[in-house]
Amino acid sequence: MLIRPNHTSRFIKSLVMAQALAVALWVMPVASPLAPLAATAQAAQRGPDSLADVVEQVLDAVVNISASTTVNEQQRSVQVPQLPPGSPFQDFFDEFFGPNGPNGGQGGKGQQRKSSSLGSGFIIDPAGIVVTNNHVIGDANEITVILTDGTRLKAEVVGKDAKVDLAVLRVKPEKPLKSVKFGDSEKARLGDWVIAIGNPFGLGGSVTAGIVSARNRDISDNSYGQYIQTDAAINKGNSGGPLFNMQGEVIGVNTAILSPSGGSIGIGFSVPSGMAKPVIEQLIQYGETRRGWLGVRIQNVDDTIAESLGLGSARGALVADVDPKGPAKPAGIEAGDVIIKFDGHEVKDSKDLPRLVGQTAVGKSVDVVVLRKGKELTKTAKLERLAETDPQAKAAGNKAPDVTLNRKFAGLELSPMSDDLRKRYSIKDSVKGVVVTKVEPNSTAAEKRIALGDVIMEVQQDQAATPEAVMKKIDALKKDGKKSVLLLIANAQGDTRFVALPLD
Repeated sequence: MLIRPNHTSRFIKSLVMAQALAVALWVMPVASPLAPLAATAQAAQRGPDSLADVVEQVLDAVVNISASTTVNEQQRSVQVPQLPPGSPFQDFFDEFFGPNGPNGGQGGKGQQRKSSSLGSGFIIDPAGIVVTNNHVIGDANEITVILTDGTRLKAEVVGKDAKVDLAVLRVKPEKPLKSVKFGDSEKARLGDWVIAIGNPFGLGGSVTAGIVSARNRDISDNSYGQYIQTDAAINKGNSGGPLFNMQGEVIGVNTAILSPSGGSIGIGFSVPSGMAKPVIEQLIQYGETRRGWLGVRIQNVDDTIAESLGLGSARGALVADVDPKGPAKPAGIEAGDVIIKFDGHEVKDSKDLPRLVGQTAVGKSVDVVVLRKGKELTKTAKLERLAETDPQAKAAGNKAPDVTLNRKFAGLELSPMSDDLRKRYSIKDSVKGVVVTKVEPNSTAAEKRIALGDVIMEVQQDQAATPEAVMKKIDALKKDGKKSVLLLIANAQGDTRFVALPLD
């Protein structure tokens, strides 16, 4: 077979080109849908290239707070001898135990002592409005705001709120001050970068950075806690300082840390701006906080209560009692209702409702959506103002009466109401129902904190007139295949709550 030269040349050229193409394909980067994700992950590990631009923008608006309290302290630790008139030792004892002596103090007043605390704050108005924590200033009678250039300004308290731990101060500067604005804390996502600036351990102007670790943390027992958690280093003295987003907006007020040593372990908490702003605005306008009041006492809905009410899943806030003088009463809200929406906001659990009500303006009419015996109803209530001090109920006696016991259920022994039982347990006349006269130790009822002298007012939202009526209702529930029974229980003072007990 003859191969023409030109054909041979073409063949060799084609072979060379094919080899070159193969080499090119071997070394060429192959596009992958995972490449952008990998690059993003690497960038996230590195974090922002620099935070300097944001810090320079806001640093001068962050201040140090020095709060001093002068107290009278009884310093006399040694009993002063009673000397007879004209004693030769009188001058000696006057020197050491007199008003100006080291152990002195007339009339038990002792000497004055000044205690000081350091914290942080930030300026929200160039005219001199400063925000900090309530616990930073406490009951101080001398407060000083220290600017980044060292200028010291005497401050007065505009208002403070212990429930959310916020305070507003006012200073009178010679020229307008650098200020910062609040951002929207609701837009903060887990993993977003944040910056904390403050005065940790007296080291003013300290900058730390981290991410939003969690949201809606409940760290207090005041029912208003929905805090931002961050791993940005927050230490003693950072309290009252701002938590910034990457746009230089305040999305939180640093208020607490979780630490066994008192130093940062990467768990700090900030009051979110969405909760702080309404409080600060009221403190500026009124000098105090004016929270809405619905007039209901609520409890959480657990799985057992949800099953008893046929809710499907645990949600909402269960109304245990309605204040007869509160706005919920004329609105038609009743004990046993489960509030699932308030003013258009979903109530996921009982902790949501006090926060939503407290942040709503006094006098506003709001729609309250409740579930009642499986039906969804909408009630309209006009909020009143919450009294900041709540009366504490007196504890009832737990002495067991010597009476004939009628019925037993879930570790309880029940008796019909009588004058003798009312007297023994100091039960109010307005409380009607069946009296708990014994609670077996380690029983389900004991675990639910049902106590002697408690009164079962309702069984599955039906009136509990007698022990027999209670047992009849329970038997009917068992026949219907129910797993639990819902009881409305009142203590001697008439405070009510719902308790779900298993039927098995």
